[in-house]
Amino acid sequence: QVQLVESGGGLVQPGGSLRLSCTASGNIFVLDIVSWYRRAPGHVGDYRELLTVTQMNGGTNYADSVKGRFSVFKDNAKNTLYLQMNNLKPEDTAVYYCKADARETEAGAVEWRSLEVWGQGTLVTVSS
Repeated sequence: QVQLVESGGGLVQPGGSLRLSCTASGNIFVLDIVSWYRRAPGHVGDYRELLTVTQMNGGTNYADSVKGRFSVFKDNAKNTLYLQMNNLKPEDTAVYYCKADARETEAGAVEWRSLEVWGQGTLVTVSS
């Protein structure tokens, strides 16, 4: 089963920067699309704001709320995606999640199965 692990969250002052990582692991798999979401404190339910969508063999689209401040870098060899966050604002405080649309198979198998995987989240706090 494919798993995602995020890291890099923490406390940063307004105007500062952080870089989050999202690393995938598993047996035999391919990442097709990796997205970053966040859930701000105080939201009802499990609403998560979509921030970026990266085609692992293509480019990245950004939400207007982070365009120009956040950048995605990918290391396909390490199955890792980085979210570089600059000029952070207090309203960026949230738990950040990565999600992967992936395919996996088993040794000797013919068929691949599609799956959607979420990481556990990493907390980013922007405060002075």
